[in-house]
Amino acid sequence: MIQKERRGDYLGRTVQVIPHITNEIKDAIRSVSKDADIVLVEIGGTVGDIESLPFLEAIRQLRQDVGRDNSLYVHLTLVPFIGAAGELKTKPTQHSVRDLRSIGIQPDILLCRTDRFLDTDIKRKIALFCDVDEEAVITAKDVSTIYEVPVVLSGEGLDQIVLKYLHLPQTERRMHAWEDLVNRIKNPKDEITIHVVGKYVGYEDSYKSLNEALYHGGFPHRLKVNIKWIEAEALEEPNGRALLDGADGILVPGGFGNRGTRGMMLAAQTARERQIPYFGICYGFQWATVEYARNVAGLADADSTECNPDAGSKVIYKLRDLLGVDDLGGTMRLGSYACELAPGSLAQRVYGATLVHERHRHRYEFNCLYERALTEHGLKISGRSPDGKFVEIAELPGHPWYLAVQFHPEFKSKPTRPHPLFAAFVAASHAHKTRQAEPRAAAASVA
Repeated sequence: MIQKERRGDYLGRTVQVIPHITNEIKDAIRSVSKDADIVLVEIGGTVGDIESLPFLEAIRQLRQDVGRDNSLYVHLTLVPFIGAAGELKTKPTQHSVRDLRSIGIQPDILLCRTDRFLDTDIKRKIALFCDVDEEAVITAKDVSTIYEVPVVLSGEGLDQIVLKYLHLPQTERRMHAWEDLVNRIKNPKDEITIHVVGKYVGYEDSYKSLNEALYHGGFPHRLKVNIKWIEAEALEEPNGRALLDGADGILVPGGFGNRGTRGMMLAAQTARERQIPYFGICYGFQWATVEYARNVAGLADADSTECNPDAGSKVIYKLRDLLGVDDLGGTMRLGSYACELAPGSLAQRVYGATLVHERHRHRYEFNCLYERALTEHGLKISGRSPDGKFVEIAELPGHPWYLAVQFHPEFKSKPTRPHPLFAAFVAASHAHKTRQAEPRAAAASVA
């Protein structure tokens, strides 16, 4: 919208929340609707927050645009249980719906977040005061795993109600995949511990996509993945590497800036030397290559120009297209790009393909001038862009499982279709745990 105003698209008229911002929101919804039968649009936040008002107004208008029979308002609301009183309270739901109705939105379905199933009397009360059908008051009960939610909601008949309200044919639900998934999650055959060495571990939601992708990687193997968070800076302290003791696998995720980068290198070095499965993502890729350049290839002054612009060996440097550009906003290599995999490489075996597309989000890249120095000392470049310009994947032959990627595979992982790199990393970590347990078991039997 700002770009449109600067181009003069508004011809000097005053740019307002309504209609200009709301029109942009509606256009964004329509842009992803072209090839879809149903578009699910989530408006985050809490009803009444000033930040969400333009979005709520936009979806109010959208119903008028597409027709009432082609739209459905589903409101997620809270029905808390008050322990002292021993009863469920519907007032938060009533007030939330009242606030929605005050801006012209009447919910069609209520998803009532609660810690227990709602009985008929509670549903009838909510339906009466919120002006919705009783069948449309759905229990969204707390569950032990988020992936059980579709199973619970289908048990409440939500899918049939949505089809009914949108005037779509009532088809048979197919929940086998979700039911099998929940069974795998609740009945693992073993568990592993992955040490994640990051910069923002104090707020775990910073790595939400990564967390879930790791869990996804365990599902096909019926493995429970435990994540142990390691602050990268803590590894830089004396005896800090002891924090990695007991790791079945080590993962270094994305990040920016100088803080903690030496700890990330120590994590990659520890995994390399101790033969622990290592998975580097984005920043984890960059610092794994710098560590290898320093400690194996003999480039003692190897560094990234992001942290040391005057480094002697600029193994990681700013994207060539951004040289001379200092702005941070809008200057990343963003989105999906192709990657060609070297035949016979670990990456190619894991993917089962020679060409893949992955999502990127980075401003610095591997400097191909140092590729020969690293590959002559054993590192293998197993993935690069089709034009040969960008190095995408590095791995270490002879290591049980050591792979680092410039892209973000966690963005493409799904619970029923785990990303192959995460599934392979989890499997390798479990194999490492099994190997480590064998000598202890043998010693115990001798004793």
